[in-house]
Amino acid sequence: MNDWQSQLRFDPLPTLLTCDNVALQYMARRDLLGEQVEPVLGLWELPTVQRILKRQLADGSWARPGEHKHLAINYNLIETWRQSRFLVEQYGLTREHPQVRKATEYLFSCQTPQGDIRGMLANQYATYYTGAIMALLVEAGYADDPRIDRGFRWLLTMRQDDGGWTIPLITRKFDRATQYRLTSEYADPVEPDRSKPFSHNWTGMVLRAFAVHPRQRHSEAAMVAASLLKSRFFQPDSYGSYRAASYWVRFEYPFWWNSLITALDSLSLMGLPKEDPQIQQASAWLALHQQENGLWRVSYAGAQERETAKVQEMRLWVTLAICRILKRLYG
Repeated sequence: MNDWQSQLRFDPLPTLLTCDNVALQYMARRDLLGEQVEPVLGLWELPTVQRILKRQLADGSWARPGEHKHLAINYNLIETWRQSRFLVEQYGLTREHPQVRKATEYLFSCQTPQGDIRGMLANQYATYYTGAIMALLVEAGYADDPRIDRGFRWLLTMRQDDGGWTIPLITRKFDRATQYRLTSEYADPVEPDRSKPFSHNWTGMVLRAFAVHPRQRHSEAAMVAASLLKSRFFQPDSYGSYRAASYWVRFEYPFWWNSLITALDSLSLMGLPKEDPQIQQASAWLALHQQENGLWRVSYAGAQERETAKVQEMRLWVTLAICRILKRLYG
């Protein structure tokens, strides 16, 4: 048994290695067992991948289904990021795939001259989505792209005085109607009140870009943000959106919102040690809440989750993400 497995009450590998998901088995063998596996290009031909790629539009984007209520919101940007997450994080697609390159060019087409990716909140600054999208692009092989450098420069200019990030719009005291209008109609972006505290939710999403980047992960700004992020484990956020402490223990993969495992993923990639008291606290929580089958639940907030096929598969991916973290820390 490896050192990271000894931190757990139950061995997750038997369940991961015998599941029906070919991509997940592949990732477990490669990342947890260190096996010499066949090239990842084999996963790119899986039917699930082909179904996603088949829906890509000519400009490289994916169309967001449903009603589009607000003309100033770029719904295709939202959907392109959503679908690209599955391709890159679950099936290992990179810039070597022509449709990933097309998707990347579409995402970069939404980058402003200043460096942020605009459209998620109409014309308002979306620091958190800029960071999350940049992280995905770095994982796809664009770490050295000058447009990524421009994005980092912009993110560094958008920090709060304490060194973390939030959404600039919510640092101002707008009533709900005004905030709704600013994020659904075209309006000049609101500058942040930098004296307001950082948000751990939105700092966590921004930090992902730094954590996956081979140079930025060790920068002073990244380390300051990492210290802030881990200081808020299991606590409510400073702002109303996603304020409840229970959001720390709501999990999903590929990652979207901040949670305990998204934060630990970033911190472990940045090389923070297992001896860190807050990382020890988080690791102990994970060990305590593991199920007997070796997996973790998708949510530990409120009622027991429903036993659907989607939830069962999500548990497998969440467990893989947790095991990767523990292997970095203890392996």
